[in-house]
Amino acid sequence: MASTAENPTTKRDPELSLKLAVAAAIAAEENRGQDVAVLDMREQTVIFDFFVIATGTSQRQLRAMGDAVDDVLQKEYHHKRYGTEGYQDTQWILLDYGSVVIHLFDEQHRGFYRLEDLWAGAKRIDYKKIAAGK
Repeated sequence: MASTAENPTTKRDPELSLKLAVAAAIAAEENRGQDVAVLDMREQTVIFDFFVIATGTSQRQLRAMGDAVDDVLQKEYHHKRYGTEGYQDTQWILLDYGSVVIHLFDEQHRGFYRLEDLWAGAKRIDYKKIAAGK
């Protein structure tokens, strides 16, 4: 079966996508991720539902965040990762779960690429409130 990133016509479950995005954000934050953001991309593109963006302070921390996100989404949610980029350079790690794409940056590259500005029309989600069940 092709991923939703490869086949945007594949029906996705927006509730599951939101749960995955929140779980990824919490995992990044628990691994000392800074300025964690969840962006609702559903009105911006048909390719994916959410971006999760976080900043790390070192290569080791970026890898730890990526590993933690991967563990949560694959082991707890049984959701397959379709691709990964950047583990070698660890300045920008991208984890693709189809409907949710995780971006883990070092501070310099997050400032350079400014994804929140590039996708300024995307609504920022209060993932902490959702995780708390409020």
